Amino acid sequence: MSKTQPSPLVVCHNLYKTYGTKTILQDINLEIPRGKIIGLLGRNGAGKSTLIKILNDLITPTSGEATIDGQPIGIHSKQIISYLPERTYLDKTMTVAQTIKYFYEFYDNFDPAKAERLVHELNLDLNAKISKMSKGMQEKLQLILVMSRNAELYILDEPLGGIDPATRDYILDTILSNFNDSASILISTHLIADIERILDEVIFIDQGKIVLIDNADNLRAKHHTSIDEVFRQTFKANVNR
Repeated sequence: MSKTQPSPLVVCHNLYKTYGTKTILQDINLEIPRGKIIGLLGRNGAGKSTLIKILNDLITPTSGEATIDGQPIGIHSKQIISYLPERTYLDKTMTVAQTIKYFYEFYDNFDPAKAERLVHELNLDLNAKISKMSKGMQEKLQLILVMSRNAELYILDEPLGGIDPATRDYILDTILSNFNDSASILISTHLIADIERILDEVIFIDQGKIVLIDNADNLRAKHHTSIDEVFRQTFKANVNR
């Protein structure tokens, strides 16, 4: 007897977002399965952050609909999504330890023991004041806080932006080893070469439209090259527009 396929974690149907006469997202249709790491890949201004903000209930679509865990975006989705925004949101008057305590009190699914372990593994100081930490250290802390929630969907917007190249592999391994097998991770980034080894699936988005959705291994086998190179070739004709 065949196993029933689990329902998709995220479903977007005919999603549009416009501001006045400008269309930011156009006819977005996609499903994000459970238990996968998916790369949302596109150039600056392609619509990645807008789609992420819709999934996090920060902005509403102009038309179409999106559901998460079978329900409309709202209270339930906020409880099961752990979101890393591109910009730092930390209270810089706090120490690392105070920030961990704050997250523990705020989120029912936050694991402070995991957070403290990751702080030590990533060479941060629990007693350090955030205002005294470098941008890269602050981004490490934000990632620790996000990955220390027992969420069903992790949405990471440019998680490696301020991280030095030597630390990126360690950060990726931290991401890989700190989420449940049934959860999914959506990573938006332009550093494709750095993250492609951990991706199960990829979504290419350009000018507000999805132009490709594929399994990462299938895509590499089909084109006999890396995902980074496939991306470059796909958008080569548009680079100098």
